[in-house]
Amino acid sequence: MKLPVKYLLWLILSIPAVGMMTGYFSGNALSGELLHPTGEFSARFMIIAMLATPLVVLFRRFGWSLTVPQWLVRNRRYFGVAAFAYAALHTVFYIIDVGVWAEILSEFTSLGIWTGWLAFAIFIPLAITSNNRSQRLLRTGWKKLQRWVYPAAVLTLLHWIFVHNNLGPALVHFVPLAALELFRVYCTYSPSTQKA
Repeated sequence: MKLPVKYLLWLILSIPAVGMMTGYFSGNALSGELLHPTGEFSARFMIIAMLATPLVVLFRRFGWSLTVPQWLVRNRRYFGVAAFAYAALHTVFYIIDVGVWAEILSEFTSLGIWTGWLAFAIFIPLAITSNNRSQRLLRTGWKKLQRWVYPAAVLTLLHWIFVHNNLGPALVHFVPLAALELFRVYCTYSPSTQKA
């Protein structure tokens, strides 16, 4: 019996989490050691989900085959939900690592911390409504809600930069997305493109 593509994709997306959870519960990895990888996978899957539309625009503009970007468009919901799941794991490991609520609250006002909490708060309704039923019920409001992924992405970038006090790794992940989004905006509003 052939495994449906969506289940195979879920299996692939869950592999890093299974490895991390196994390491944690076996005592081979501490909660603090899993903060960075869970956060990174969350950001990566969010970026992959957001790349879908800009890649369609790019491939169409240059006359390339649309097979890969169209597959990504069809499946970006899974990447988005996976991004939320890894963000949730990231949050849980953060709470376990700090361990004391008073300390969690005391550092909440730090730029690197509150940006992460706010990004996670935005992810929650996006993940809850990432299904066909919500799309039907919300109608045009669904797309407006899902656009909140853009401020969530900016907050995630700020969280990454200021928690690690290191610009390089964050930019390596986010600059390609920003470049493709700018290209998409250019193609959408450029007079020459509109005439074409």
